[in-house]
Amino acid sequence: MSDKYEPSKVEDSFYKIWESRGYFEIDGNKSIQEPNKNFAIMMPPPNVTGSLHIGHALTFTLQDIITRYKRMDGFKTLWQPGTDHAGIATQNVVEKQLLKEGTTKEELGREKFLERVWKWKEFSGGTIVHQMRKLGVSPAWSRERFTMDEGLKEAVKEAFVKLYDEGMITQNNYMVNWCTHDGALSDIEVEHEEVNGKFYHMNYHFADGSGFVTVATTRPETYFGDTAIMVHPDDERYVSIVGKEVILPLTNRKIKVITDSHVDMEFGTGVVKVTPAHDTNDYEVGKRHNLEFIKCFDEKGILNDYCGEFAGIERLEARPIIVKKLQDEGFIIKIEDHNHQVGHCYRCKNIVEPYISKQWFVKKEVAAESIRKTYEGEAKFHPSHWLNSYRAWMDELRDWCISRQLWWGHRIPVFYCDDCNHQWATKEDEPKACPKCGKSHIHQDPDVLDTWFSSALWAFSPLGWGNNGQMEKTFGTNDLKDFYPNSLLITGFDIMFFWVARMMMMGEHFMGSLPFKDIYMHALVRDEHGAKMSKSKGNVIDPLDMVETHSADIIRFTLAYLAVQGRDIKLGEKNLEQFRNFTNKLYNASNFLSLNVETFPDLKDITINTPLGLYMQSKLSHAVNEVRDSLDSYKFNEAASTLYRFVWMEFCDWGIEYSKASKDSIVELGAIFKETLKMVSPFMPFIADFLYHKLSGTTLENADSLMIMNFPKNIKKDENIENMFAIIEEAIIAIRRAKVIIDMGNSKIAKAYIKLDCKIDENVAKPFIEKLAKVEDIEFVSSKVENSITDVSNNLEVYLPTSEIDMKPIIDKLTKQQEKTQKEFDKLNGMLSNERFVANAPANVIEENKKALEDARAKLEKIEAELKSLK
Repeated sequence: MSDKYEPSKVEDSFYKIWESRGYFEIDGNKSIQEPNKNFAIMMPPPNVTGSLHIGHALTFTLQDIITRYKRMDGFKTLWQPGTDHAGIATQNVVEKQLLKEGTTKEELGREKFLERVWKWKEFSGGTIVHQMRKLGVSPAWSRERFTMDEGLKEAVKEAFVKLYDEGMITQNNYMVNWCTHDGALSDIEVEHEEVNGKFYHMNYHFADGSGFVTVATTRPETYFGDTAIMVHPDDERYVSIVGKEVILPLTNRKIKVITDSHVDMEFGTGVVKVTPAHDTNDYEVGKRHNLEFIKCFDEKGILNDYCGEFAGIERLEARPIIVKKLQDEGFIIKIEDHNHQVGHCYRCKNIVEPYISKQWFVKKEVAAESIRKTYEGEAKFHPSHWLNSYRAWMDELRDWCISRQLWWGHRIPVFYCDDCNHQWATKEDEPKACPKCGKSHIHQDPDVLDTWFSSALWAFSPLGWGNNGQMEKTFGTNDLKDFYPNSLLITGFDIMFFWVARMMMMGEHFMGSLPFKDIYMHALVRDEHGAKMSKSKGNVIDPLDMVETHSADIIRFTLAYLAVQGRDIKLGEKNLEQFRNFTNKLYNASNFLSLNVETFPDLKDITINTPLGLYMQSKLSHAVNEVRDSLDSYKFNEAASTLYRFVWMEFCDWGIEYSKASKDSIVELGAIFKETLKMVSPFMPFIADFLYHKLSGTTLENADSLMIMNFPKNIKKDENIENMFAIIEEAIIAIRRAKVIIDMGNSKIAKAYIKLDCKIDENVAKPFIEKLAKVEDIEFVSSKVENSITDVSNNLEVYLPTSEIDMKPIIDKLTKQQEKTQKEFDKLNGMLSNERFVANAPANVIEENKKALEDARAKLEKIEAELKSLK
């Protein structure tokens, strides 16, 4: 083997072999599958036109680790891959392309535009899937789905029609979050950001000429939609004006002063304008008081005829023009700076408007059973505190707006009869006639479904639900029976309500049980300083660059090692370097073994007999149990930490060094190391497979991969041998400490004595201690050895005889240290004995000096004890 592992020569070729052999498929591990053990996990489907970012890398790495572990542990395993059509995002991309070409989707028409989007999907849709492969992930690629493929289209229509027929989907004029570019948005698609805005104080004059009242607003362009002025019913300042009329500035329209307890008397002037069609709270007030709902701009944000001379101007562009006119006419009397939260579209970042629009909604009652079952513990969150976040959201759940004013997406399967106005939902793509009157003048709803509607079915729709048995015909399996409920969901916490909660409500509603037994919510990946990654900050880490620079194994192991439940990951170059060193450690251990023996058997094929072999096998057993326990509870960082500690510290730092005194144990150590590589495989599959075959004298081309071999379990323990090697290690460390005293830490010495407080097999222990402590001869004694350097530890004492060592330079060095430390001690003691100093010095200075005095005293006592032992 060469001195350096070259991942670029291994990873692509190994991945092609794994995939071509069908290892990733549900029967890829058929030779080791155990009855009634099924495991299913669904890949959060990434944007079909997106590219792999560090959040994806974390999600897919953790999913791949647990999938590979379950596959090796005998489970029939389905990791369901797929991509999402990402309605708003994908349509925006194609619309921008059209604008560059000097045209629009409207000029193309719906049919031609959709053809264009499908072309773009075919062109860019495979990018992220290719990038996933570079990371070494192992989903069942033959079952890859797209949320708008034919089978899933059928499932979406099935779900919509069932909910519609149950009365759980309704169409209403309702106040929604409205993006003038992307249309209706659900609450969680609105990102609230603090902006530096203005507070405009405006005078509304009474119609009877008796004066005016002052109101304040952050959105003066909406005042054309005012239909009332409102004060609190208990506000004594305004009792006399209740019921009076005011005239809207720059118009002749009159509105009344009303009272409502919604008003905060302490905020501003205590007088509020009411714009029911353009404010969420005012919408509720409007309904309570039967006010008129006046829209003052259209769906594109263009002011309408209610706005008089400003009609035709976009609402944000109109604001400064309207304000100037109001100032010139004396209606605005004061403008203040005002920081406040403003909603923005999560996709295009446009300012979102509250807007009354006719939309389709899923009633919140659909979620009732999923909420109850989750609260009762039928699904568990990891970390558990995410249940509180889920509860906080679901307890305030509102109807879900599912219609989007897009062309790209699942067309709403609702049709209207132009003759009798009948409305119905159907799975038919092109119904021939109205089911009520039989006439054929019909048209389909123009809107599409929210992308998250189809994603909400993801736990069961790819398994064949709602697509007329096509999955069973294609694969000859009953995936719904085998893999629903899914075993586990792993995803980022940021899409808990976009996706996780909705999958839970849909899964329970259609399948009768929650879709997951366990839900693992991972945190954010930040830069090494803890800052959120963003292009503007220039701190974005590209996982593909890291794979190219380091390797897929290194990025995978780094992310797993840092993935502490509930804690953000701080990722930097130093982390990657640490685990590059770990891969070097694995490689060097294999090199060492190969230098001594050509090939090694598997652990199951030999009997371990040597003391060192029994010891390392026992230590492996502990590591295996810890890794299993950690993975079974989704503590990926603890599993990775156990692996790191066992390989680096126990196998390499001790096991390999011990083997230099026990050549007959090399074959056994090689078998143990090969078993260790099976445990490494889910985390670092490429190097694990490579080294396993090198040590076996095989290649992946002519032998099976580790990924379909049994994950280690039931490794034999030997407490007696562990106890003996613990004493051996203690003796080695004690001798090394004693040698440091005489400046011979790295030098070989002739003689050392060991007095034990317990019994061990001294003949077994002797060569290990001599080799690792660098002593020519060790002798076990039953009493103290005079004239020696001594080190005392928990179970033994060691003695290095001084008779053959020139002690003068060592004594001189210690004497100088003693003199220096004594001076320091005397100085500190003098200061603390000085009453004046103690009375006037700050308390923290006194404490610091007291601590320094105690440290000097302890150091002095240690030096004196060493000098005494030397003299």
